[in-house]
Amino acid sequence: MDLTSNEPFWLLKNGLLGSYPSLHDNIETDILIVGAGITGSLMAHQCMEGNYKTVVIDRREVANGSTSASTSMLQYEIDVPLFQLTEMIGQTAAEANYIACYKAIDELGSLVRKINSDCGFKKKNSLYFAAKQKDTAFLKKELEARQRCGFDVKWLSEKEIESRYKIKKSYGGILSAQGGSIDVFKFTHDLLAYNHKKGLKIFDKTAIKSVKYKKNSVEVQSDLGYKIKAKKIIYCNGYESTEMIKEKFVRLLSTYAIIGEQNYQDQSHLNDTLFWNTEDPYVYMRTTDDNRILIGGEDEDFADDKKRDALLADKSKKLSKKLKSLLPQCHFTTDFAWAGTFGETKDGLPYIGKHPDFNHSYFVLGFGGNGITFSVIGTHVIKDMLKNKIHPLQEYYRFGR
Repeated sequence: MDLTSNEPFWLLKNGLLGSYPSLHDNIETDILIVGAGITGSLMAHQCMEGNYKTVVIDRREVANGSTSASTSMLQYEIDVPLFQLTEMIGQTAAEANYIACYKAIDELGSLVRKINSDCGFKKKNSLYFAAKQKDTAFLKKELEARQRCGFDVKWLSEKEIESRYKIKKSYGGILSAQGGSIDVFKFTHDLLAYNHKKGLKIFDKTAIKSVKYKKNSVEVQSDLGYKIKAKKIIYCNGYESTEMIKEKFVRLLSTYAIIGEQNYQDQSHLNDTLFWNTEDPYVYMRTTDDNRILIGGEDEDFADDKKRDALLADKSKKLSKKLKSLLPQCHFTTDFAWAGTFGETKDGLPYIGKHPDFNHSYFVLGFGGNGITFSVIGTHVIKDMLKNKIHPLQEYYRFGR
């Protein structure tokens, strides 16, 4: 599966940050991680911290799958609003998941500082605003749920939003004091390089031909015929996991994003906030650290790569039109456009943990608009599982739920 079309902005902005060899030998390890994107890099870091002998493989170059197409928005908000998730799994569980995502942003910031990554991590506010008048009742119900949970949130009126952000056509919204942005492509490379120096083995352009799940180990054969014997295997391969797992557990979607040319106007009123609205599918916006505006959305059910890519030009025009409608005073000219594949689950929660069809295996599949924060949480769930401990959130992420 091709996870992106055209060249995403982060890939072109950063260029070739790190290069690793393909596998050309038979090796043994404690843990094999499949996928060298943001999830795989975070999981590898957790394993190295736990003193496991660890190997990472990817059939592409590092971070060249979904990570390269990420909007790199860091949100604690799950795609299913808190009050609706409460109705699905109960208040205690719903709040626990939201709180975990909230804390994951700060944990990510600490890790950025620890490895001294210049990935542009920045804490920001988050504004979730009504696209239609009828959506305000929905948002105010969500505001109450977040206030009960203790989050730092408040209501902004339509006039306040226009005054602060120059955004037109909103009908009020929830301002949250927790969010962030990052160049996740750069951070993934920095985190892998940090652990590579500590002994992490990384092999890119190494595809899996077959996997044997034995009594006490897993044996992987690469496309070039070399073998990796591991005590445990952790799949951090995102949407490509649908090629392995029989049941339909995630709905695949195509999403589209554009980034404008560097803006020499003052856009400081936008720089400290993430924006998304109540449209279905929702529109999301953020600025970049080199003074551009990113807008994304226009999601479609994923059919195949060609159909997704054929819509790119039309979707780019629609996103540009939406941006100019929301920010009519902004001079915006599209500089980069791309499409990516992502997924959503019935409850907005990830799939993390064991699957009955795969022995000695774990999955960390952080789907949805906040997949990065789910990946942070996932590393802790798997860390506990490797030690035969029960993580308090693992039951909400299990397959077959």
